[in-house]
Amino acid sequence: MTGTDPLRRLLDAVLRADGASLEEMAADAHLSPFHFQRTVRRRAGESPSAMRRRVRLEQAAWSLQHGTSVTDAAFAAGYDSVDGFSRAFRRAYGCAPSDLPSRGERGHWLPAPNGIHFHSPTALYIDAGRAHEHSSGDALMLLVQHDLDDIDALLAVAAELPQEALGAVRLPGSRPRGFDGPDETLTQVMRHLVVSREPWLASIAGEGEPDLRGPDDPASLRERHRLTAPCWLAMVRDVERRGAWQDAIVDALCEPPESFLLSQIVAHELTFSTHRRQLARWMLAEAGADLRLPHLDPDPILWHRRRTGDQP
Repeated sequence: MTGTDPLRRLLDAVLRADGASLEEMAADAHLSPFHFQRTVRRRAGESPSAMRRRVRLEQAAWSLQHGTSVTDAAFAAGYDSVDGFSRAFRRAYGCAPSDLPSRGERGHWLPAPNGIHFHSPTALYIDAGRAHEHSSGDALMLLVQHDLDDIDALLAVAAELPQEALGAVRLPGSRPRGFDGPDETLTQVMRHLVVSREPWLASIAGEGEPDLRGPDDPASLRERHRLTAPCWLAMVRDVERRGAWQDAIVDALCEPPESFLLSQIVAHELTFSTHRRQLARWMLAEAGADLRLPHLDPDPILWHRRRTGDQP
């Protein structure tokens, strides 16, 4: 691991597949065994060996719940024999590996002093614990709901324009978020507004990288948005309900892998989505669209008043 994320570097050293001994783990982190063990204990509240053993068992439980055989799960977890794995698994989960309930009946996490858990083959999940609870209250939900509703309204306006207007380059060189590519046309801006949440949702859910390809016409993008928007809103509501804004995922889809707080992810998306919605308004107006209708006003105050029926 050559990135700058210290949390990820520490976890890599503990959990990498070929680093079973303390000496090997410490060498991978470029620390002496003494300093490595002390650093992990201070930051994680458990020894490197205990963390490795627990997370490997969580990985095995996740694999079993997704159809992996007991034998394959045992060797993937680093055990020399199925019997040794079965004994460790029974001590941790209270049942034999073959008797583990399905994922719908039971999760795969074990008690942890640090909230670090195996989440999926591409991600770890770091539960900050309720001692660090932060709640943003109704303001965040208002902003998230307004953002999603406004995108839908803008897509409806874009659907009335001819293809030439949608594909015309209106802002040469515009590239608000470098890795997304240019936002020079209405088609590009509207597409990025719709698909940008999908990789985050996949990472948070512990799923593989989503396929971001698909038709670019406003009607198709609007249908895609209406499938994704409820998932994004449900995720934000769930994090708010649990007070989990300081929880994190370690996203292995990034190169190199990085850890992200859930609060950072939502703030990131709101920032770029707000910017792109204003770009879309400017481009729509230049293309001749009428944006004077009340439901197209970008003010979240007016949107909320319309939504609640609380008009002045």
